[in-house]
Amino acid sequence: MAVWQEAPIYDRLVTERGDVPAQVRREAEQTLRGLEQVLRSGVAPAGRPPQQAQPFPPGS
Repeated sequence: MAVWQEAPIYDRLVTERGDVPAQVRREAEQTLRGLEQVLRSGVAPAGRPPQQAQPFPPGS
């Protein structure tokens, strides 16, 4: 377990903002899988439109 996950402020931030590190990790893993598929086949995965960056909520 990471040190910051043991801090009470981390729990409060997760409650307020969501578990951003876990969301980023999932997106990075999904992107990596897609890139591996493209590199293997030379064809972009079908059925998934390009994702645009989500703006940060006000006050972040």
